[in-house]
This record gives sequence, C-alpha cells and structure tokens, in this order.
Amino acid sequence: MSDSAVSVTRRLRSIRTFDSFKIPAYRWFFLGMIGQWASFSMENVARSYLIYDITGSAALLGWVSLASAAPMIGLSLFGGAAADRLPKKRLIQISQIAMSVVSLANAVAVSVGYLGPAHPESWWILMVGAVIMGTIMAMAMPSRQSIVPELVGREQIMNAVSLNTLGMSFFQLVGPALAGYIVAWFGYAAIFFVMAALNGSAIIFTSFLPRMVPSQARGSSVLSDVGGGLKYIASHKTILLVLATIVASIVLAMPYQMLMPIFAKDILKVGVAGQGTLMSVAGFGGLAASLTLASIPSKRRGLTLLISNLVMGLALVVFAFSTLWPLSLGMMVFVGMGRTGNNTAGAAVLQSHTDPKYLGRVMSIMMMNWGLSSLGTFFAGLLAQSISAQVAIGSLASLLVAISLAASLFLPRLRNLD
Repeated sequence: MSDSAVSVTRRLRSIRTFDSFKIPAYRWFFLGMIGQWASFSMENVARSYLIYDITGSAALLGWVSLASAAPMIGLSLFGGAAADRLPKKRLIQISQIAMSVVSLANAVAVSVGYLGPAHPESWWILMVGAVIMGTIMAMAMPSRQSIVPELVGREQIMNAVSLNTLGMSFFQLVGPALAGYIVAWFGYAAIFFVMAALNGSAIIFTSFLPRMVPSQARGSSVLSDVGGGLKYIASHKTILLVLATIVASIVLAMPYQMLMPIFAKDILKVGVAGQGTLMSVAGFGGLAASLTLASIPSKRRGLTLLISNLVMGLALVVFAFSTLWPLSLGMMVFVGMGRTGNNTAGAAVLQSHTDPKYLGRVMSIMMMNWGLSSLGTFFAGLLAQSISAQVAIGSLASLLVAISLAASLFLPRLRNLD
C-alpha cells in the first residue's frame, strides 16, 4: 500500500462520527428514539396546520402553544427530580405509551368526522392533546437527556449528543414533508395513525435498554430535590450562562414553527405540503451541522453555541420578510444549522460540566425552555394577529441577533468554554 493510501486510511480511522454506535446500550436508545423523533417532526405540521385549517386564527395557534407550555414550565423541574430518583428507562417508556394514546385519540376523532373544519369547535381536542403532550415532555425529556452520559460515558458525550441531533435532524428533514403529503393525499386521520405506530415502535426498542440505578439515593422529598437543583444551578455561573443563552434562543427563535401555517398558507401560498417542505429543508441544514459536530473534537463549544444563535437569528430575519419561495427555502437551511448547533453544543456543555447527581434537574431547566418557547409563541401569535406574522417573527429574531452579538463580545467565560 502506498504512503498516500496509508495516510488516507489513518485519517478515515481517526474520524469519530459514529463512535457511540459501538456501544450496544446506546444503539438501543437511538433506535428507540427514532419513532419519537419521526412522530414529533410530523406532529408539528399536522397539529398546527389542522388548527389553522379549523379556525383560521393566528391567535389560537398561540393559545394552543401556550396550553403545551404551561405543564412544561410548571412540571419540568419535577421531571428532572424524577430523572435523578427513578429509573430513566421506565420514565421514557411511560412517555412513549402516552404519546401513542394521544395520537390514536386524534386519529379516532378525525375518523369519526368530529375533528376537522366541519366542526369549528372541535379544536378543543387539539388543545387538550397539547396539554397532555406538554405534561409528557416535562416529565420524560429530562430522563431522555440525562441518560446519555450513563450509556456512553462522559468522554463520548459530544459525539452521542451530536448523533442524537443527527437523528432528530434527519427526521426533521423527511418527517414534515412526509406529513404534509400524507395529509394532502390521505387526510389527517392517516398521519395521526402513522404517528401512533411510530411511538409504538419506540416502546419496543426502548425495552431492550439495560436497567440502571438512579444516580441519587432515595430519601429526600421531591420538593427538596427541586430546591437543591435550583441552588446547584444558581451557584455555578457557567451552567447559568449556558442555560440563559439557550433560553434566549428558544424563546426568540422557536415561535416561527407554530406560526409556519401563516407563512405557508397566506404569505408564500404553498399550502400544507409547502409547509412540510420548509420544515424539511431546515432538517437538511440540521443534518449537515450534526454530521460536522459529531466528527470534530469537543472544543470551543461555547463559541459554537453563540455562532449558532447568530446564524439562526439572521436567517429568521430574512425569512420573516421574504415573499420569494427559493429565498425562504434557503433561509430555512441556515435556521436548521443554527438550531442544531445550539441544541448540540448547549446539551453537551451542560452534560459535561454538571455533577451527575444533579444532571436530571439541570437538563429539566433546558426542557423548561421549550415551554418558554411556547410562551414566546403565544405572544408572537397575538402580535401576528394584531400586526403581522412577519413583524412578529422578524422582531424576535432581531433581538436574538443582538443578544448573541453582545454575549460574543462581553462574555469571554461563555465564548471560550470547551
């Protein structure tokens, strides 16, 4: 073999993109998450477009988003305490069962002819479903996040988190477009049945995860655990800065997802299939970012977090005021890249710098941020109803750009964080 061939072979062996898949427990975890990632990526299209189809109200999109936000904000800390006290595998499986039930209920409601535009009052079913889903997310997501170091070890965290984000990005790429076309061709009942089946497959794969002993001994009350977690976070400035940065990005950037039906139906005039395509293109950007982050050393993650927020904010500003289909598609690629960089770098930093005894509670704050994003969507929906969706999304994204630039210039502790 020539020297050049040997050199290429060594470089290929040094690429660590899929290292975590060598660990059997992580493979089962990843397979179990596939059904949930796919279902979640479809739900964003199916639920939001169906609500807008039934009511035509931007404000109601915000209200439904707020319905899922309330339990996520109120219960996430308890979900984090549960993750530190109880077997995470059990909590994850309970969430998968509950998600299957919600999807089946929606499918049946559509199939019998009640949930749909023919019954303008039927949106309450989606409202109730949003509350249940918010509760599920609050109680289970901290376990899904904090179980990763237990499966792969701390030296593999960045790679494992990047692969998780890779999986999510892949289904964000294919799921929304697939959901849009399923709804267009077969109706809403079909997509909800598909989502229920996907969550069912997740239950099966997760059952093969090993049983792991919780990192925190039982004895203290849940409320005292919650208080202890908050004290731990308050006393660690690095963790506090990272969480604040993630809060800003989620609250200011994520409202675009729930208001996407307005852009798809009224501004770009591409319908539900077009909405799915826009969200899938964001998944393509996320997929590229995930592969890159999984392949590189775990360095300068703080800078990665800030740059990701800046890219996402700038892209959303342009998207908000675009009326050109190709330009809007292009901006969604950058939105996906920024969102993935934010999720991956933020989660990896938190998991690397947190005491294992508090990891579930720290990650619960990150999950609470998704509830706060729904709160942001609620206010964005009201602003969209009174002014326009373009001004609502553009204004929030501009604020994210300003915060990201300020943090990059004046917070070296965060900027230089590995």
